[in-house]
Amino acid sequence: MEAVKLGNKFHPHSSYTNSSSFSNTHFGLIKFRKTHIGFEPKIQKKWTSLSLSGGERLKEEIFLEKKQRDFSVKCTAEGIERGLLVGGRSDEESEFVVAERFKVVALMACVMCLCNADRVVMSVAIVPLAAKYGWSSSFLGIVQSSFLWGYIFSSVIGGALVDKYGGKKVIAWGAALWSLATLLTPWAANHSTISLLAIRAFFGLAEGVALPSMNTLLSRWFPSHERATAVGISMGGFHLGNVVGLVLTPLFMSSVGISGPFILFSSLGLLWLTTWINRVTNDPQESNSITKAELRLIQAGKSDSPPLKKGELPPLQLLLSKMPTWAIIFANVTNNWGYFVLLSWMPVYFKTVFNVNLKQAAWFSAVPWGTMAFSGYVAGAASDFLIKAGYSLTFVRKVMQSIGFIGPGMSLLCLNYAKTPEVAAVMITIALSFSSFSQAGFLLNMQDIAPQYAGFLHGISNSAGTLAAIISTIGTGFFVQWLGSFQAFLTLTACLYFVTAIFWNIYATGERVF
Repeated sequence: MEAVKLGNKFHPHSSYTNSSSFSNTHFGLIKFRKTHIGFEPKIQKKWTSLSLSGGERLKEEIFLEKKQRDFSVKCTAEGIERGLLVGGRSDEESEFVVAERFKVVALMACVMCLCNADRVVMSVAIVPLAAKYGWSSSFLGIVQSSFLWGYIFSSVIGGALVDKYGGKKVIAWGAALWSLATLLTPWAANHSTISLLAIRAFFGLAEGVALPSMNTLLSRWFPSHERATAVGISMGGFHLGNVVGLVLTPLFMSSVGISGPFILFSSLGLLWLTTWINRVTNDPQESNSITKAELRLIQAGKSDSPPLKKGELPPLQLLLSKMPTWAIIFANVTNNWGYFVLLSWMPVYFKTVFNVNLKQAAWFSAVPWGTMAFSGYVAGAASDFLIKAGYSLTFVRKVMQSIGFIGPGMSLLCLNYAKTPEVAAVMITIALSFSSFSQAGFLLNMQDIAPQYAGFLHGISNSAGTLAAIISTIGTGFFVQWLGSFQAFLTLTACLYFVTAIFWNIYATGERVF
């Protein structure tokens, strides 16, 4: 009697038929079925037609089972590496499996969209509020900049908290608080000007943690050769927030009233929060949903940086002693200067220069931001492609940042000569499309030179950039009131882009410094 292993048991058989050879048994041995990793071979344990001896049959079964396992692992790993939706079937029900890191970046893109939509609501609502309360152009700049008063203080603190506690908790608290502030803004505006300025400053305080949290969380969830694309997707959501805010705000104000868009976006923020808390972890190693193959892929493609120890302060003096740090700071200053001028003043610009109504101004202002969302993804994908092709990080960061500054500078100079709102919208669209390349420049460079202190470094540079944004937002109002034109300030901004591009190419590096 020979014992043959079937499943986990050994069954005796006294004889076997000799009517078929092994070469005729392959289709009886292996069938293909759908699983969560695609097609996988299914071993049929029907041995009565085999002409093999028991020992040979046992070896053949072990061989086939090993091939089955190798096939399954290979399919899973290949599907994850390619970043594809992997189709499959489980318990006779169809399902699709998405790599966990893409779920994380999708949720991050959503919250970045809400972050900017909440911010942009005021840029549209300020037009009827100014008419209602008789605010001057210079005072409009003060109201617009009040968001930045809180933002400048939370950047450094928020960055340090992200380094210590990770991005999940910090951005969750930030989203909860800025949604609350958004909800209270109409009440504050009706109550008093001081209340409005205070609630907008609190709003900025809460939103200051968003970008450091995004940068750190994505650096942990994505390998280095995918990080620029992940940031491009998240920042694409950020820029689409401008479109959503600029388009939906006038529609809701005309149908519901000024409070309508504020209630809408604050509610969406709280809805996002419930999903985020339950689905995302600070690190892929803490996730219960991630596959081992995806975890290996992430860990193989990035360098882990330990968090700061309890009670340890980031080395501010050391960070500021190196020129690559200053290259990032100056790049952030210039980027925020130009970005907030366009973000805060575009509806007013189209209303003042071309005398278009509020809804038309919102549409003219929204189109460039939508294009920027797409170009940011293109910049990230191009950056990752160059890195995979073997170009150095230093070269890639310098190329991307040069495009991100020289392109907007040239476009703003041309904007001075625009005679119609359509031409102006094209020039602004080109400026913002080129500007999005900065996401694959200085924004990623913080993780390159100081992975352990990236959140804190982001906070430092963002605080300096926020100060520049305050100056540019208020300064635009005074320049327009003083000179009666936007041209002088646009020219000044273009020159700042060119000077910083030169500084960046001299001192920036993609090598680790700290």
